[in-house]
This record gives sequence, C-alpha cells and structure tokens, in this order.
Amino acid sequence: MGCGRVGSGLSKALEAAGHSVAVIDQNREAFRRLGPNFNGRTIAGVGFDQDILLEAGIESAAAFAAVSNGDNSNILAARVAREKYNVPNVVARIYDPERAEIYQRLGIPTVATVLWTTDQMMRRLAPEGSQSEWRDASGTVQLCEVSLHRDWFGRPALLIEEATGARVAFITRLGEGLIPNSHTVLQEGDLVHVTLMEADRSKVDEILSREPEVN
Repeated sequence: MGCGRVGSGLSKALEAAGHSVAVIDQNREAFRRLGPNFNGRTIAGVGFDQDILLEAGIESAAAFAAVSNGDNSNILAARVAREKYNVPNVVARIYDPERAEIYQRLGIPTVATVLWTTDQMMRRLAPEGSQSEWRDASGTVQLCEVSLHRDWFGRPALLIEEATGARVAFITRLGEGLIPNSHTVLQEGDLVHVTLMEADRSKVDEILSREPEVN
C-alpha cells in the first residue's frame, strides 16, 4: 500500500526478485513511478478498504507492506492484513518513533522513518558509542553498530565477544558484509555490528571505547 518513492522502489525490487506484486494507491498518477516494465497489478483505492484489499489479492498474500505517507493509514492497513487476513509477513512504515515503538511492542513490525534517518545521520556525525539498528519486539535484544577504540584494529574480531559478552553478528568491510570466524582480524574502517542485551549496552560501549585488555 502506497506508491511513493519507497513503495514504488520496493514493488520493483520485489518483482525483480521473482515475486508477484500488487500495488494500492489512492492516486492513479502515482503508478507512473513503477515504470513501463512493471508487470504487477495496480489498484486505485484506500489501502485498508476490505474490497480494495480483496481485489489486490490479500487472501493469498504472503506479505503486506504499508508505506503510504500516513501513519494512521499504515497501521490500520497493517492490522487488517495481519488480524483479518492472517498475512504472515506484515510491516508498516511509521514516521512517529514513539508510535512505532508502541506498535512494535504490540507485535506489528514497524520501520520508524524519522528514527532510522536520525540514527543514520548520527552515526556519521558522532560515531562514538553504539547506534541501534534493530531490536526485538520486547526491546531486550538489540543489533547495534559499535564504535571501537583504534587499538582494537589489528586484533581478532572474536576478541570483542570475549571482552564484552556481546556477539559479533557481522562486519561491513569496504561496503560488503562478512560474518567473522576465528581467523578474522579487525581492519581500520570496519563497521562492526553486534547483538547485545539492552541492559548491557552501556557496559559494552565502555569496554570498546578503550584499548583491549589482552592476557
């Protein structure tokens, strides 16, 4: 639901990956963003209207993304898809981060646009400490990009796990992701992503902000 820049880009990407896609938008002109090569269905209407959803094939849908420009519309449509039609994979884009957190805790996966953009900008402007990239619905477990003291570089990546108890989920190196093993050595410029308990985040930040202790 929603054929703006995000919705159209998502629709084309899903189709390119081999999925069949139906796109709902109130404005027929919005479908022009899909381009002439888009082969999916386009339905003009309100994305939480049940007749419109049925026309789009909601009863057989494997996934539903609500990415219109309205928080209320997105969350309402996502709830209808999840609760009435039992769509297994549902996500809603929410601009208000406080709302997004509430719905996430209610079990409705959300992408908080403002919060995500703020995090992305902050990690470039002030790279100290960790920046949250994902958290589970309870808020207990987080995936964070962490900032390392320069003396960590040149040492084994798994030394982070020994020192902090956090798990190194992956490393972004020269724009590509890699999963570290016992032979992986940290290199300057690496972006290190760890999973940790929210309660331990400050401790992990503090340990990684200083040079590692090596026995």
